[in-house]
Amino acid sequence: MMPQSSRSEPSERRRFSRVNLDLLGRFMRESFEEFPCRVENMSPGGVAVVTPVEPRQGERIIFYVDHIGRLEGIVARVYPGGFAVDLINSERKREKLAAQLTWFANRAELDLPEDRRHQRLLPKDPRVEVTLDDGRRYQVKIIDLSLSGAAVQCSVRPALKSRVTLGMMHGTVVRHLEEGFAIEFSAVQTEQTLHSLIG
Repeated sequence: MMPQSSRSEPSERRRFSRVNLDLLGRFMRESFEEFPCRVENMSPGGVAVVTPVEPRQGERIIFYVDHIGRLEGIVARVYPGGFAVDLINSERKREKLAAQLTWFANRAELDLPEDRRHQRLLPKDPRVEVTLDDGRRYQVKIIDLSLSGAAVQCSVRPALKSRVTLGMMHGTVVRHLEEGFAIEFSAVQTEQTLHSLIG
């Protein structure tokens, strides 16, 4: 038998099966620059994304991925058109991610309908109040709303990573938009919760 190549994946990473995905997201480099990306596949231990931006091997990256949320890791490989990251997860976060990926894998296998019909919600009244961590309040318009976060149109852009309250939901500012900012909720909501807190 031929000996295994030294380039084999570490057993810790390889014990997770990868799920093919097609999810949009953004990532932040150590320089705090943000870029769009598309997630190609993911496991609880790693993620591969498509983007023209080439980070350094070993660079720390923070992702915000639609339907998944915030992820953090270290660049393991850079290749033409994208890169792969080894994720840094607590055991709890890894279990949650495994459950999310199992759902995505089953959806593909069973040919379930695209989940955005349920995940993306349209409030009856898109106007809602947002409270910043210093107590200032603003009327904002919801551009996009999902179970894990929201994008709002607003005249101000709070600092990245600052805490805000949208309606009655607590969250963190994860990126700035041309006309406002995006919020990641502190916890994934249910449709009932969103409708009751935003209306």
